[in-house]
Amino acid sequence: MTRIRYVVVTPVRNEAAYIEKTAASVMAQTIPPTRWIIVDDGSTDGTSELVDSYGERASWITVVHRPDRGYRAAGGGVVESFNAGYWRGRGEHSDFIVKLDGDLSFAREYFERCFERFALDEQLGIGGGTVCRLDRGRLQIDAIGDPSFHVRGATKIYRRACWERISPLIMAPGWDTIDEVKANLYGWPTRTFPDVELIQHKPTGAADGRWRDSYKNGRGAYITGYHPLFMLAKCVKRALDRPVLIQSLGLFAGFCSGYLHAIPQADAEVIRYLRKQQVRRLLLRSSLYGPQ
Repeated sequence: MTRIRYVVVTPVRNEAAYIEKTAASVMAQTIPPTRWIIVDDGSTDGTSELVDSYGERASWITVVHRPDRGYRAAGGGVVESFNAGYWRGRGEHSDFIVKLDGDLSFAREYFERCFERFALDEQLGIGGGTVCRLDRGRLQIDAIGDPSFHVRGATKIYRRACWERISPLIMAPGWDTIDEVKANLYGWPTRTFPDVELIQHKPTGAADGRWRDSYKNGRGAYITGYHPLFMLAKCVKRALDRPVLIQSLGLFAGFCSGYLHAIPQADAEVIRYLRKQQVRRLLLRSSLYGPQ
């Protein structure tokens, strides 16, 4: 395990309230990264100065500053920033590439435990821990997506061979599902590790608000190529989530907007594979989403 080499890329934008927790966690790892590349995507809240101080303290931390575009580009912005960091560290030999958000904290054994899971399955292409939130002092799983194949975009660990097969990531909402669908299509399973936890200190979607976040996710589902019947079932399932109907209507509106504006989608091969799996799920058969 100690010989494992991995590069972490962390896109940040206005994360001054949280980035110190992430930095403390990364610096304390039992298996430290070969390089940690922090990409400051035009922060205006003091994040830039904080991440610069980390680069001054450790030679294996690299900071990349990008100009402020004046707004937060949902979905595509984070991938654009990630790509900038990845290309900066592309010459670094590594067994894994990690996309890690700047509002997380985790145990010092986090990456060691994740790599143990990869060692048990040499075909595992993408993995990551279970993202949790603190609710009145207690950890609650921040359940978004099916953990049997979905790994949260906040903590993606890509095996190098899988990464080279599925990259680059698309710069649009839905990127963190398309990468997994492609990986499974090409024979690389993906999954979340239920017994390895992280704490997300900024609520999911907080930067956009509940409606805009749901709309973005609906648009991402369209770009990914969701089957319309599967998407309808998803909207019905979310209808009673609080605030009632907001997530469901936001998802539906975002999904339909893709058709209205003829937005480009994922590769046809990826969409065919995904829709086949979703139909199997609707028919209660074994699928990408797990056994029935």
